[in-house]
Amino acid sequence: MAKGYWVSAYRTISDPEKMAAYIKLARPAIEAGGGRLIARDGRVVAHDDGVAERVVLVEFDNFEQAVAAHASEAYQQALLALSDGVERDFRIIEGV
Repeated sequence: MAKGYWVSAYRTISDPEKMAAYIKLARPAIEAGGGRLIARDGRVVAHDDGVAERVVLVEFDNFEQAVAAHASEAYQQALLALSDGVERDFRIIEGV
């Protein structure tokens, strides 16, 4: 079965305090949903319209697990804490 991934590419972080509150809540929510952090804040080379800002990659055992973790009450609380503190492109994708 193909793995599932969360891919978050941040364009701007306008409120570091909201971001910190999000991280505090998101990490345990992601881990409880079976997610494993693969990459975060490493070196980035952006091409085309990309922005070399924060990028996060989280791996799940399958796509359904990735979708369920995002829909979980715990992760939804993290999103409330983040609210308008960032502008990001967030996607859930299925591996090959």
